[in-house]
Amino acid sequence: MRASRLVSILLLLQARGRLTAAQLAGELEVSVRTIYRDVESLHTAGIPLYGDAGHRGGYQLLDGYRTRLTGLSADEAKALSLSGLPGPAADLGLGSVLAAAQLKIRAALPPALADQVVQVQSRFHLDAATWYGAPEEVPFLLPVADAVWRGRALSVRYRRWKEPTDVDRRLEPYGLVLKAGRWYLVAGPAGPRTYRVDQILDLTELADEFVIPASFDLAAYWQRYKADFLDRLYQAEATVRLSPDALSLLSGPESEAVARTGTLEPDGWTRATLPVESTEYALRQYLALGPEIEVLGPPDLRTRLAAAIRATAALY
Repeated sequence: MRASRLVSILLLLQARGRLTAAQLAGELEVSVRTIYRDVESLHTAGIPLYGDAGHRGGYQLLDGYRTRLTGLSADEAKALSLSGLPGPAADLGLGSVLAAAQLKIRAALPPALADQVVQVQSRFHLDAATWYGAPEEVPFLLPVADAVWRGRALSVRYRRWKEPTDVDRRLEPYGLVLKAGRWYLVAGPAGPRTYRVDQILDLTELADEFVIPASFDLAAYWQRYKADFLDRLYQAEATVRLSPDALSLLSGPESEAVARTGTLEPDGWTRATLPVESTEYALRQYLALGPEIEVLGPPDLRTRLAAAIRATAALY
């Protein structure tokens, strides 16, 4: 493990330039003291690595030094073969680039690893798009991606769900996220905030450039955004009893709620507390389960569900 960590330190410094001991410790999930010991070992081994003290200090490789310790393990080669999504890469105008890069990587691998990569690619396929419905038209994806690459601000006409629906915004593109087949733009300057790229009605690239805040982390932002979205989405709860068949039909937050709050009752049904987005949405969702669910509360949802069932029965 230590040898692998020493190689990782070299590769991190080679890829990113100057890094502090705290930053290296965070990347490698070890203590700062461990980094100090590892750096001393690298010095002893003759690696041209030096450090500067002070607030702006850190470790850095001597200019021009490049390590050749970039060989891949079998597991790394397998993981890398799954990292490229041809569809999204093509959406961004990088389809041919991705294919060429994969060919170069495969050609550089030893025959044994290259064979494993081919085997993984023949056994696993990653599809980021959602089921059902035609693919959404995203006419401004390429210019948005170009602005992300080059750090250029944008003036956009954007359609949102609340009034006024069509608004003008000046955006500083921080990054793009593909979630369930839909592209989202994370942009400043305020927030930052998240925008659906398919809701951009018009776009003009501005001449002014901008700098992404050094503290911004796209992956970390998206994790927080998803958590906040679910917190805002589910504003209430429902107490229900579910048959075994109903349990098999649940997914997502509802399934997670059953695992967290569910208790098995003597008749084989499960009592649980489920998150509710709205009474109307829960009404449609629970009606679809028919006799496989019993709503115990809240009273308003139970009353409206019973009324809907009686109205449906009256039709037949």
